[in-house]
Amino acid sequence: MIKFGTSGWRGIIAEEFTYDNVAIVTQAIANLINEEHRKTAVSVIVGYDTRFMSEDFAKTASEILVGNGIKVLLCNRDTPTPVIAYNVINSKLAGGINFTASHNLYKYNGLKYASKWGGAALPETTQKIEKYCALIRGINIKSIPFDLAVKRKLIKIYNPRPVYMKKIKELVNFKALRKSKIKVVIDVLHGTGNNYLDALLEDAGICNVTINKNRDTMFGGGAPEPSEKNLTELARLVKHGSYKLGLSIDGDSDRFGIIDSDGTFITPNQAIPVLLYHLNKTRGWTGIVAKSVMTTHLVNKLAAKIGVDVVETPIGFRYIGDIMVNNPDQFTIGGEESGGLTMRGHIPEKDGILACLLMVEAVVMSKKSVAELLKDVKKLTGEVLTSRLNFSLPHQTLQAFRDTLKNKTCKSIAGMKIQKRITIDGDKFILDDDTWMGFRLSGTEPAVRIYAESDSQTKLNKILKAGKAFIHGK
Repeated sequence: MIKFGTSGWRGIIAEEFTYDNVAIVTQAIANLINEEHRKTAVSVIVGYDTRFMSEDFAKTASEILVGNGIKVLLCNRDTPTPVIAYNVINSKLAGGINFTASHNLYKYNGLKYASKWGGAALPETTQKIEKYCALIRGINIKSIPFDLAVKRKLIKIYNPRPVYMKKIKELVNFKALRKSKIKVVIDVLHGTGNNYLDALLEDAGICNVTINKNRDTMFGGGAPEPSEKNLTELARLVKHGSYKLGLSIDGDSDRFGIIDSDGTFITPNQAIPVLLYHLNKTRGWTGIVAKSVMTTHLVNKLAAKIGVDVVETPIGFRYIGDIMVNNPDQFTIGGEESGGLTMRGHIPEKDGILACLLMVEAVVMSKKSVAELLKDVKKLTGEVLTSRLNFSLPHQTLQAFRDTLKNKTCKSIAGMKIQKRITIDGDKFILDDDTWMGFRLSGTEPAVRIYAESDSQTKLNKILKAGKAFIHGK
């Protein structure tokens, strides 16, 4: 059975992720597009990342799309997901497909489908695709051989880069960047960000060194995720090379990672409020900030101080994108604690390239480090300390926890009164003094996450201990 997660379908290469299944999913998408457009002439952009066989899967998908009367713009090289999203909007396409498993391990590949509004498809759309997939057999799949489709100009080899690069230069203050002359280090983690993030900084006259630019389908034996544990080399280079910042993006460039001038990893929960503060201070933006439900309340506290409303969404950037599309003039910034961000005037999809450049802008314009900017934020909000723990559990323990959580009726956690319970995605308990704890089960693996925040380390440790005990039924 083919199932879509919060940002697409993924599977282990040669097990779930096969040519046959790619053909089924693409045919299902073609059916959906033709249903939506009633077979009027439409085009779709198709891209791919640096993973094993991604370009071959992209060719297979292109053959099937044109076989169903849908023209294809096939990217001429590995392409970031935000670039696909922007081209969907800019060229008014029927949708976009990118073959990528984003930040996941090298053994995975995946397919992300962007709807015609540029954001990752919402559940009502992916559920339709899944239903189509269940009905498709080999005889239902239509295709035209690749070379013949190119000859007939049904598939066009396309460069999506120029229009995206132009858009980014409109969003970021390149004039301020050009004056700064700071030095940065970039780690593109063998992914699609090569010749995007580094090239934009070079255009701004910023001296940068870029590491892990070569294509490595094994990503050094791990996952192209810009997490603290994966950016130790970047942190070392920043610290010992007197660089102002270290910047990183994941395999398809939709997530970001930031290293401060002293080599400290800046979490997305720290970066998002800093960038909200920066946009409010330099552009005077107010309105709406959208964030996933388990993202830091430092955003909420800052928003209250600067006159911005907060909308909390389920996990998955598509929900943030939906808020953005429906409130284009009021939208300020959207972010999630896993490393996604966008801003007013851009795409309703996370963009790690933009996030990195925006942080450079914030540092340059303030003439402060990220830590100093974070300190400025906390002068307004007070202290907020954050933690997230991941637990892989046996099926029996996981089911017991699920049942216990469903039936939980207690009035306090770790001696703190439960003021409110939020269940839009997982279970989030608002406790005394703005302390909170959340539980969320993974949709793709037997795991549960604890999210927690408080204004002191003592309280944070206390609720984390209670959360761990609760998971294990103690």
